[in-house]
Amino acid sequence: MRINSTVLLTLTLLTLMLGSGSVSAFLGFDIGSKALKGVTTPDSRPTTKFNNAKTGSSQHGGTFLKEEEILKIVKARIEGKTRTKSEKIEEEEEEDTTTNKQKQKPQEEIQEKPQAGFPVTTESGGVNFSVQSARYSGGALQLQVNLQNKGKDSVRFLYSFLDITDNKGRTLSGSTDGLPSELPANGPTFSGTVSIPTALLDDVKSISLSITDYPAQKLKLEVSDIPVGK
Repeated sequence: MRINSTVLLTLTLLTLMLGSGSVSAFLGFDIGSKALKGVTTPDSRPTTKFNNAKTGSSQHGGTFLKEEEILKIVKARIEGKTRTKSEKIEEEEEEDTTTNKQKQKPQEEIQEKPQAGFPVTTESGGVNFSVQSARYSGGALQLQVNLQNKGKDSVRFLYSFLDITDNKGRTLSGSTDGLPSELPANGPTFSGTVSIPTALLDDVKSISLSITDYPAQKLKLEVSDIPVGK
């Protein structure tokens, strides 16, 4: 009898312990649920953030343009910049052209306007010899001369035989450049220069040039009273 009463007491104690544990667990769960009510975990998903951003922007009154409208705006801006650049290039070209014309006009006027006292010409046997201008440059007097043969036969010259004299009859030395050794019959006008050192022209007012054909010496070309005053 004593054994049965002991077993019964043990079972009763175990039942009470299990019951009190269950009641405690239920009460703890219920209290914790009530305490955590209204508390939520943060949403870290990127799609959710993007959706929230879109919702926020729409709430602030923002608008999104269509793809066609964006392309039209970009195209218009590109065309506007291109036209602006082309207009600037055209304006610069016009300015350069105007500037070049303004620079060229004085030179053309100088070339077209003959120098005082020139040209000085002579003719013999169908050959025309003329001095177009006289200018000092590089320590020498530069005479611009032209030769043209209008005759039926060609004419040869040896320019080392060119005689140069001043207004006092003194012989001067000089050199030629650009003149042909032979003038063809009915040929074009040939241009060249006769250079005389400036040191030989200190007190000279005018000079004369004389040359004959070589070797026939059938004609004589002589240009006199060429003004060379400084």
